[in-house]
Amino acid sequence: MEQIRTFVAIELNRELQDSLGRIQDELKRQVSERSVRWVKPEGVHLTLKFLGDVPAPRVVSVSQAVESACLGFGPFAIELAELGCFPNLRRPRVVWVGVREPTGTLARLQRAVEGALAGLGFEPEGRSFEPHLTLGRVRHRVGRSDREHLGEVIAGYEADRLGEMLVAAVNVMRSDLQPGGAVYTALAQVPLRGGRK
Repeated sequence: MEQIRTFVAIELNRELQDSLGRIQDELKRQVSERSVRWVKPEGVHLTLKFLGDVPAPRVVSVSQAVESACLGFGPFAIELAELGCFPNLRRPRVVWVGVREPTGTLARLQRAVEGALAGLGFEPEGRSFEPHLTLGRVRHRVGRSDREHLGEVIAGYEADRLGEMLVAAVNVMRSDLQPGGAVYTALAQVPLRGGRK
């Protein structure tokens, strides 16, 4: 039976993708090109829930659960601000841009999606939701000095308001791992039509 690598995400508009590309270009000028494997801006998305390999027939149930979770949520704005690293600036492994949404709607939406999918047997995350966009992943063989330099560059980056967008839909996505990087396809799009939740 076909297995589909599946996740639930908010896709970014073109303006935010362009903004992320500019940030990457600035960082690339300051750090060693061998330090980081950068994510293509058009492949960056705000993941609400990663499901892993899902049997193809179950994708319909996943989409229905996400649709149910989104009932009552209307469109809301998110803002990109802050640059950081996981796990920290001294030992960066992932370079990210933070996502701000001060009303709490994004966090409530993520919890609703997670709760609906838990009903289908998908385990809830063990850690709290930290909305972020992955810009790049530090390569495994990068030396300590290059890692430290990357952390210093990130710490010194002036990142207050990097862009904003209106979130009007949540997508169930397919990820196909290719030699040139992952290829993403929307399997279902759930519009946010409801009132406040």
